[in-house]
Amino acid sequence: MNNLKKGQVIGVVSPAGFIKDGEDLSKAIKLLESWGLKVKLGKHVFSKYKHFAGTDSQRAADFQQFLDDDSIHGIWCARGGYGSVRLLDHLDFSKFKRKPKWIIGYSDITVFHHVAQSIGVESIHAIMPTSLDAITESDSAKTSFRIAMFGSHLSYKFKANNYNRIGSASGKIVGGNLAIIASMLGSKYALDTKGNILFIEEIGEYKYSIDRMLQSLKLNGYFEQCNGLILGSFTNIKKNDPEFGLSIEELVLDLVKEYDFPVCFDFKAGHIANNNALIFGRKAMLEVDQNKVQLLFEDE
Repeated sequence: MNNLKKGQVIGVVSPAGFIKDGEDLSKAIKLLESWGLKVKLGKHVFSKYKHFAGTDSQRAADFQQFLDDDSIHGIWCARGGYGSVRLLDHLDFSKFKRKPKWIIGYSDITVFHHVAQSIGVESIHAIMPTSLDAITESDSAKTSFRIAMFGSHLSYKFKANNYNRIGSASGKIVGGNLAIIASMLGSKYALDTKGNILFIEEIGEYKYSIDRMLQSLKLNGYFEQCNGLILGSFTNIKKNDPEFGLSIEELVLDLVKEYDFPVCFDFKAGHIANNNALIFGRKAMLEVDQNKVQLLFEDE
């Protein structure tokens, strides 16, 4: 991957949900410009068609233009929601594969991370323009995003969760939003977890639904040759009656009890304000001990 340099251009597109009232891109533009980057907005970035930011063909046209445009050095998705998967049959990634550029976002944008991983291209799981207003507790989400884009050394060290399973692992970081990962099972874009470290996060699901999706990954062999597992944020978990009876940590540990890879809970990434950046498709070292967790990305 070619790391960004000052003066280069980031394209901002809306491949999924529309930009809602009260959401704007001014903070995102100012942030990129403060880092010496230029910004180009997709033609339909502010469009609205039913649930989506424009029709499928409009959203795909914006995305394809930025995939193919050599003057664009990164594609930053304005927001998630739902709709990215509807674009895949309309997109051609052949030039992108020859001349890759950053694709940036999280949640529904996991669809494009899957595509990138399937063709051996790195991408960035990080904050999106419409989520900047929520970043109040820490600047680390912005800082890690900048480090990832510009190619400085990206690493994390934080206090261990009591449920963590101790061990060390190396491999490429792959994954994203659990619901999207599960929805891509059986497709040509399904994840390859062999020798890799799987990251997952989720929002707004029942525990039984989370368990069902994880069981589906297990049935598809996702954990058999996985080197490590990182759990990001699991927020706004819905309550059901009767109660599921297990915490997220307990259901995960029960799921992977026959495997010996390290498991890290509560990594600060996903649907939280302090959504720290991860470079998907890049090799990293995960170290989990009783007191701390370290995640060290290799320099390109």
